[in-house]
Amino acid sequence: MSAAPPPGFKAFRRKVNGIVLEGVEGGPADGPLCILLHGFPEFWWGWRHQLEPLAAAGSRVIAPDQRGYRRSSKPVSIRDYRLPDLGEDIVSLIEASGCRETFIVGHDWGGVVAWWVAARRPDLVSGLVILNAPHPDVMRPYLTEHPTQLLRSAYVPFFQLSFIPEALLRAFDFALLKQALCRTSRPGTFSDRDLEIYANAWREPGALSAMLNWYRALRHESPEAGVVPVRTLVLWGERDEALQSGLAPASLNRCKDGMLRRFPDATHWLHLEEPKAVTAATVEFLREATRPRAGDVPSGA
Repeated sequence: MSAAPPPGFKAFRRKVNGIVLEGVEGGPADGPLCILLHGFPEFWWGWRHQLEPLAAAGSRVIAPDQRGYRRSSKPVSIRDYRLPDLGEDIVSLIEASGCRETFIVGHDWGGVVAWWVAARRPDLVSGLVILNAPHPDVMRPYLTEHPTQLLRSAYVPFFQLSFIPEALLRAFDFALLKQALCRTSRPGTFSDRDLEIYANAWREPGALSAMLNWYRALRHESPEAGVVPVRTLVLWGERDEALQSGLAPASLNRCKDGMLRRFPDATHWLHLEEPKAVTAATVEFLREATRPRAGDVPSGA
């Protein structure tokens, strides 16, 4: 069972940064660009509730399967999954779009990439929406000050191992991965159909190892991302089993112009559990960010 693009969207295959990314895109060609970046272990399907509403609100929406996922390129070297390379994929995607205004919405690992791009290339980003993803410069110092987060992050060193994670996660048709999605989310968040669609993506040759290589690349030091100068909205599900809620304000401290909205009853998967609220907050943020402010000079003046 595979995921078909929703009405008004089409599949794309695009060469960027020396690799090929696939995904879906839709919405008005002249609208501001809105890039949706998924996390582990999803792909563009993770944004199924946001795609059509964002396009209907006037955005040109692109939801790529990031490198290593589904049928996008899967470099063999672990070093090719370092954050600068992941970020450069999105920078190249933005530059190839030709859009004058770009917003990035990222969840989980997609949020980490979004933080990086907005901090390192703010000239390309008009606004940022982050869902349950810590700023990349925040995690290590936070772990030092909050050892209980180490317990929540215990899966990360496990993923660093060779071969064993693949064997366990692939066993019994990805039973552990499916259980993890259901266990860490509210009941009913992932239907049997959703789980089969995800499993079909995980079955792609080399996909599982490539997805895990995002974690394995953490052993290779990356430069700091730095402060994010663009307008940022952080949405945080407070029942996240993997990430403590204190990471949200800690990340916000790395923003020059940031806002935080908490979802007390949502887990790590707030975009799926609270789709209407997340979409409405994102649409409103994009509208505010594209609205001329007092003192702005009109284009062509």
